[in-house]
Order: sequence, then C-alpha cells, then structure tokens
Amino acid sequence: MLYELVNFSDQFGGLNVFRYITFRTGGAIITALLFVFLFGPALINALRVRQGKGQPIRDDGPESHIIKKQGTPTMGGLMILAGITVATLLWADWRNSYVWIVLGVTLIYGMIGFYDDFLKVSKRTTAGFSGKIKFLIEIIVAATATYLVIKLGKEPFSTSLTIPFLKNTLIDLGPFFILLGVIVIAGSGNAVNLTDGLDGLAIVPVMIAASTFGLIAYLSGNAIFAKYLQIHFVQGTGELAIFCGAILGSGLGFLWFNAPPAMIFMGDTGSLSLGGALGSIAVATKHELVLAIVGGLFVLETVSVIVQVASFKLTGKRVFRMAPLHHHFEQKGWEESTVVIRFWIIAVLLALIGLATLKLR
Repeated sequence: MLYELVNFSDQFGGLNVFRYITFRTGGAIITALLFVFLFGPALINALRVRQGKGQPIRDDGPESHIIKKQGTPTMGGLMILAGITVATLLWADWRNSYVWIVLGVTLIYGMIGFYDDFLKVSKRTTAGFSGKIKFLIEIIVAATATYLVIKLGKEPFSTSLTIPFLKNTLIDLGPFFILLGVIVIAGSGNAVNLTDGLDGLAIVPVMIAASTFGLIAYLSGNAIFAKYLQIHFVQGTGELAIFCGAILGSGLGFLWFNAPPAMIFMGDTGSLSLGGALGSIAVATKHELVLAIVGGLFVLETVSVIVQVASFKLTGKRVFRMAPLHHHFEQKGWEESTVVIRFWIIAVLLALIGLATLKLR
C-alpha cells in the first residue's frame, strides 16, 4: 500500500525512500512488532476466557508439562498471522504475485491449524481432526502454490532444482517439480509443528530462518547482487524480504508473551502457517535445499519422530526416550530452558551454514 507513495516522489522527493526494499522491510518489522505488542494482551485475555482450561496437554508427554503448562491458552498464532498480514499489506508491493502466493499459503495453513486447535480445545482432546484430511488439504494448497510459482518463471528454470555450493548445476524436474514443492511446503509446515513443544522453542528458529531467507530473497531478486554472488536471479522475489521482515517482527512480539513461562502457545495455528510460509519462500526463491540446511533443526525433530515410530513398529524398541527430539533431552534431565537455548544455538549455526551457500560456489 505505502509503496504507491513512490508515484508522488516527483513532487515530494522524500517519498522516493519507499522505493527501497530495505526501507520497507524495516518498516514491516516495526509494524508487525508494534501490532502484536498492542493487541496481543487483549487477544490472550479473550482466548483465556473462551478456552477455560487452555490447550489440552498430552498424557504421554513429560509429566512436568501436565503440571506447569496446564491452563495456558493456545491459538497464539492468530496474533502472529495478524501482524504478518497487516505489515505485509502495508509495506509490500501489491502488484507482486510472489507476495500473494506466500501470504495465501500462510493464511490457509493458518486456517487449517486454527480448525485443528479449535477441535482440540472444544472437545478437550489432543487429537484434533483427521490427520489424513488435514494432510490432503496441505498437499492441495502446496501443489497449487508451486504450480503458480512455476507459471511466474520461465521453463526449464522454473521447474529446476538448484544445488547449494554449485553455481551452474540445475536439475530439471519437469512436472515432478510440483511434487518437490509439496514436499518442501507441506513438510516444512509439519516440521515446525513438531518442533513447537516447549516455550519459545519454535518461534526463535523460525525468526532465524525467516531472517536468513529475507536476505536470500533480497539477493536473489536483485540482478546485480545475484550476478556478483553467482546465484540464480529470480525476478520479483526481492519483495519477499518484506514478508520475511513481517515474520521477524511478529515473532519478536509473540516471543514477549511466549517466553518461559509462556502466557500463550502458538498452537497449530502458528506453527503450521509459519512452516508453510518458510517452505513457500524457499520454493519461490529456488533455494529448496538450502531450507533443509537453514531449517535443519526442524528436520532433526521430524527425523527423530520418523525414526522412533519406524523403530518401534519394526523392532518394538525405541531409539529415543521420547520423540520429538526435544522431549528426549528433557527425559535425560535437561531443564526446559537448557534445551530451548541450546536448540536456538544450533539454529543460528545452521543458518550461518545456509548463508555460506551464497558465496561458497
């Protein structure tokens, strides 16, 4: 919206600043942060009144959670989504199709998560609604978004997989690129969902990943920087840096209320939507494999669940004391804050490795 002020820069030279993505990204960060700060407390109070006993806690989870986290309201993802939406609509260029695709995935995944959270709270169960139906909808949304991204580019580049650390290597997947997009977007959504199990555990790695991909989007969408770094130029993706800034701002605001002991949980409303957002940005910027590096913490959490389930079904034995991985370390005697902070450190290291792919080619 504010981008349109550029049209009046001839009369008012100062308005030319709205032309710059970096300026508008900063504006999106501040806007989203202030929005969540201002309206977060009212939302928390409203959710606490409506939900009564708060989010149902898993009986098979750590015993300390049943005592410490009982009664904490969920659906905090609503404040994150609101902050992201307001900041993006205010600062991004509405004519950019990538912004609408990524925002669409984020909001639809948020709606899926909201319905799941609603069923859990209203029926006092941790099950939610059918996992198969839920995943099917996620696949349809991811496939549609990937198809639209392909149409925005030029084939065969738009259907090709880029390889980190290799500047000229492209693998044309043809129509199978849609399958890759589904794996990346839906997989990312569910990976963040699995990671969201401790106060502050998921939101900080999400902010780290969003900041990293904000830089990647800005560089990939700039022909000069892309040429200098020898990365693939994807016209129009620079505008996604503003969306990533909105995620960062909303995440910082949410962390204020989610820091231990959490006043609210993001729930599936937040985790599923944020993961979907990261996945769709990775597909749009042609950095799908880099997401597996930057979001390696989410990958580890997901793999721990897969390994645990497979091992138990095949051998009757468990590899970890409890899955996802963060619960394994809790069962080993680590304090919750210790697990969270150490996982944050891992997320930072993985983000630095991911950024290294931009130069080490």
